[in-house]
Amino acid sequence: MMIHAKALPGQSSVKMESTANFKEPENAIVVAKADDDLQHFKNLVNEMSSQVKMLEHKVQEVERFYSSNRKKLSMYSKNKDKNRHILNIKKHQDHTAPSESMQELICQFGKIMNQIILRKGTRSSQDSVDDDLGLHNCSELNGKPRDFSTIKMRMEIKDGTGYNHVREIYSDVRSVLKNAMKYNDEKSDAHVTANTLLAKFEEKWLLLLPKVMQEDERIEDDQDVQLANHARMANDIRGQLSNVDEHLNEVKEAVLKKCRKMTTLEKRELGKALTQLSADDLRQALEIVAQSNPAFEASAEEVDLDIDAQSEYTLRRLKYFIMDVRHAREKPSPSVGGDNANDNNNSNTDKAHNFKRKREILDVGGKTAKKKIKMHG
Repeated sequence: MMIHAKALPGQSSVKMESTANFKEPENAIVVAKADDDLQHFKNLVNEMSSQVKMLEHKVQEVERFYSSNRKKLSMYSKNKDKNRHILNIKKHQDHTAPSESMQELICQFGKIMNQIILRKGTRSSQDSVDDDLGLHNCSELNGKPRDFSTIKMRMEIKDGTGYNHVREIYSDVRSVLKNAMKYNDEKSDAHVTANTLLAKFEEKWLLLLPKVMQEDERIEDDQDVQLANHARMANDIRGQLSNVDEHLNEVKEAVLKKCRKMTTLEKRELGKALTQLSADDLRQALEIVAQSNPAFEASAEEVDLDIDAQSEYTLRRLKYFIMDVRHAREKPSPSVGGDNANDNNNSNTDKAHNFKRKREILDVGGKTAKKKIKMHG
């Protein structure tokens, strides 16, 4: 479409093309397309990053569960003895508030204690029986309570730091009575009383034991369910991580197809840069090559590296690895004060020493060389 403009006197007519015929430069279209691709890849990476963070939280949850239960489960599977089972239940319930059914058992055991220890007309409190048994003069054994007053106070704690299993209380009661018998003469009233109370406790405990064993089975069933759930979660995480890894490889391949291929000159410079790496950095660089090429022996004494045979992905990884190494070298070391001239002299001396050391290590064919590299390409 043409637009004719009327010319003023002395001026020629002007022909103006409509913007309808205007075409955007091809390079602008390419840039816009590249920006769209870049944004697309950024979105994909952000999505995978969010997914990885979510999986990381799940992994930490599974790790915490197995870390806190590994020792307990191992002890439980090995120990079938009921006395040792008390310790297992204690560890299993450690720092966890008891269930309602366990609280009921603890309450029943507390009533048994009151019935046996606080006999009507003879004793009015735990302190009385503690005095009768001479428990205040006893020593604590392995951190266990030395008297019934301490046991009673711990039974009243409801924040999860008190008794969490009735077997713990039973164990402590036996320990207190055994302690009283140990520290009092066999013919003394304290020893005889402790022995009598112990017999009565054992008798009452046997009546309560079926309910305790039933609760133990419930606890074990709950533990089995937790193990199954976390095993299932671990398996799901493994599958999701595999999917993320597969998706990441797909994105990697898509990005590489959009990238410009490395020129012959760039490959030559890359090969030269590899020979200038320190022994440790060179080892890491060769491991990068081995990750894409399982047949490549990165740990061999003599390495034959064909730059031209490497994939674009490997070449790019090597390039950015070398850039990171150089960037780390260029970082100034933190100054701790002192004369600047001395600092510069020390820095120059260190650089000279490091350069000499690298020459000794990387001198191909030299007597002190740690790895020989044949570079092709």
